[in-house]
Amino acid sequence: MNHSFASDNAAPLCPEALRALETANQGAAPSYGDDAVTERAVEAFKELFETDCAVYFVSTGTAANALALSAFCRSHHAIVCHEGAHLQTDECGAPEFFTGGAKLLLVGGAHGKLGPGAVEAVVRRRAGDVHFSKPAALSLTQSTEAGTVYTGEEVAALAEVCRAHGLRLHVDGARFANAVASLDVPPRTLTWEAGVDVLSFGGSKNGMGLSEAVVFFDRDLAKDFEYRRKQAGQLSSKMRFLSAPWPRMLLEGHWLRYARHANAAAARLALGLRGLPGVRVLHPIEANAVFLDLPEEVHEGLSRAWAYHPFEGSGHRFMCSWQTTDAEVQALVTDLGRLAGGEAAHHMR
Repeated sequence: MNHSFASDNAAPLCPEALRALETANQGAAPSYGDDAVTERAVEAFKELFETDCAVYFVSTGTAANALALSAFCRSHHAIVCHEGAHLQTDECGAPEFFTGGAKLLLVGGAHGKLGPGAVEAVVRRRAGDVHFSKPAALSLTQSTEAGTVYTGEEVAALAEVCRAHGLRLHVDGARFANAVASLDVPPRTLTWEAGVDVLSFGGSKNGMGLSEAVVFFDRDLAKDFEYRRKQAGQLSSKMRFLSAPWPRMLLEGHWLRYARHANAAAARLALGLRGLPGVRVLHPIEANAVFLDLPEEVHEGLSRAWAYHPFEGSGHRFMCSWQTTDAEVQALVTDLGRLAGGEAAHHMR
């Protein structure tokens, strides 16, 4: 079974991240984040985003999202998010748990994206009604669960709705690198300049494997966050091994180079599928994911040799990673062409 397109989580650590861990694994160092490696990592984020942000490292994306939201959401609050957001579909109630019971308010939107009008409507629906949870936050996914991206202008428009109604803006950036690579803009353009309060910055899906970063652009929101992290079991005693890959990845540009590679692989895959009978691309190819509607007989044959992810209501997801090769893309296209009874491989030449 070839797992190349199952998930970008399936890829190994990139060489730069692995070397950074090996370098950090030299001698003794202070524990719980009071080490020089972690200090350098925090400074790397400030340099990347060109602002004085507060940065905390945790071990999973679920922890990053749930703890970030818990910083400004309480049990009587509500969090607005897309109906297909990871918060809703894949985090086992963690946002509700860590906020003490905040309600998720789900909003629809084409291709995984939310629009200002839809958000405004759900926030206004029962505004001031003490019998209903009070909206306190909007959470966006960047890039989205459908592999699309929000432009800086789109984020700013949603931030304007948040400001009008007193909501904080959180971004689930498990694939934030792919969004930046897709739009070719400075990271600040998609975050604090556009009105984002806090970002969950993903490393695991972009060549790293041990940590995610919670980045507060509004430092006041980070008050007591170190206690939240500790209480949640996310304060690592050997923090330097969570933080070590970040300075090299961010400051040497590997995070962006690998994201561009993954995005380009997805674009090549989509190009190679043009003209295949019965094979339909479901969402715009804007990052590193390709969603396909496959005939059942094609899916049955393909799934014997290739691992990919079925999405309820969204066909089948093929995810490219920092390590995806042209040869793997070509092999997948060839197999799809054979099973679909069409000619596709020539598109790759």
